[in-house]
Amino acid sequence: MRQFIEKNFNILDYALTSLWRRKFKNISVMVVFALVIFLLASFQMVTSALTKTAANSLTQAPDITVQKMSAGRQEAIPLAYLEKLKGIFGIRTVVPRIWGYYFDEKNLANYTVLGLETWEMPTGNELNLTLAEGRFPQKNETGLVVLGHAVHQALDLGDRKVLSFFRPDLELQSFKVAGIFSQNLEILTADLIVMNLEDARQIFTIPGDHVTDLCVYVGNPVEINTIGKKIAALLPGTRVLTRPQILKTYQMIFSWRSGFASVCLLSALAAFAILAWGKASGLAPEERREIAILKILGWETADVLVIRFWESFVVSLLAFILGCTLAYIHVVFFEATLFSPVLLGWSIIHPKLQLIPDIKFADLLLIFCYSVLPYMAATVIPAWRCAIVRADSAMHN
Repeated sequence: MRQFIEKNFNILDYALTSLWRRKFKNISVMVVFALVIFLLASFQMVTSALTKTAANSLTQAPDITVQKMSAGRQEAIPLAYLEKLKGIFGIRTVVPRIWGYYFDEKNLANYTVLGLETWEMPTGNELNLTLAEGRFPQKNETGLVVLGHAVHQALDLGDRKVLSFFRPDLELQSFKVAGIFSQNLEILTADLIVMNLEDARQIFTIPGDHVTDLCVYVGNPVEINTIGKKIAALLPGTRVLTRPQILKTYQMIFSWRSGFASVCLLSALAAFAILAWGKASGLAPEERREIAILKILGWETADVLVIRFWESFVVSLLAFILGCTLAYIHVVFFEATLFSPVLLGWSIIHPKLQLIPDIKFADLLLIFCYSVLPYMAATVIPAWRCAIVRADSAMHN
């Protein structure tokens, strides 16, 4: 056993010396390989970070959202449904909500307008903690809005506190800015405008006995799915969305977009593997003579393959570490600048991301298998083809 260990240490020492003799060639290969791994790892880390951020953000979302559907499309839901929901045991409270999108022709951006009675929410008294300045509208206060930080910048309000929106009848409706959300919550509030329920009703001209949807808060989170089924049975023609279902949808969206981009990047990895195969197949004359000399000195074909294995492993391992490190820095410190537009969508207003990748061993292993193993196969196999050539033939080539 001791002899086996000493032999492999000697082979590893020789492999490292061989790498150093051709350091410029190996460094260039490692840099290109690290770049390919950086692209793959960045997408994997961005996906995990966005999924984790979505999960954290949805902790304050309603347990159940009830929407009325007609011909497969959402329409306003009658407030009369609210009284029916109160008869279901386990429901803590039901908060009506009106929301929609307001298009800003000047900035070519869509703002999310949300109207609800914040004082009726279970955590309504804590909402002011989410603001960088100001407060939320109180009961019976109209004409006040709370803006997301990105909306405040897009509207270029500066120190001004008054803004106006066009209603569908082209009448202007003015509002006073009561508060601005903290920048730490931009993943949720970047394009958000919060106002009183009645103000939102005026903006979207929704009848007084209807709202966009109903937010249901459940006393026991374990019963969310059970109560959701009861609501669906009680109110035919409605769509019942639970918080776990919404989280699963986010995960599917991010995974699909990341998977699509990763497939595109795999072509770059395949091209790199083909290049590595070609380089390894066409060994330089001095490398062929080196293998021939080793075989004349008594080295076996297996020993030559072990040398190639260690050379490929060292190069690929360093490239893997470098690529993953650069990917982590790119995601955490540079907000995944290269790839975030692909994953975030088409909106003009993008939140300022503060992504922390949820790195798991399985993710690293997947990246390793996608990148390192093909490279090692592309270098060791051609080396074997060269190693089985007779030593005297290699010396004369």
